[in-house]
Amino acid sequence: MREEMYSVEQVADLLGLHVRTVRGYIRTGRLAAVRIGKQYRIARADLDALTGRSQPVPTRAGGASVEVSSIVQIDGVDRALADRLGTLVLAGANTGHDPARPLRVQTVHDEERDRMKIVILGDAAATADLLRLLDAVLDGDNGLLAGEVDHA
Repeated sequence: MREEMYSVEQVADLLGLHVRTVRGYIRTGRLAAVRIGKQYRIARADLDALTGRSQPVPTRAGGASVEVSSIVQIDGVDRALADRLGTLVLAGANTGHDPARPLRVQTVHDEERDRMKIVILGDAAATADLLRLLDAVLDGDNGLLAGEVDHA
């Protein structure tokens, strides 16, 4: 079986990040990559591990369905940052989940208060994956947005 591989540029596009950020993740070991010549290649499994999608969604006994509603509020977010976060969250919601049970995501930015709200509705495991991705992005000094946002 052939593993899907991505370039640094492709990973940056998929996650809505700057190429330098992805290279920094590779240098610090946060994202595993293979160097081929002068370029890095990232395996799909390693990208999934970074974004928290490495475990498959479990099947519930008896066909029981669980839906989760989550609201994430992030303060100190200007319009440009809200657009970047919105793109990242929507990309995460549309990637690697059961198409029969899609996540529904809405983002709202309040320019007067520099506040963003993200509303997520869907399967518990898929919602947890998306929240882990968001947490990784907003993770204090280590996050992709370090110094740009104070999250509540």
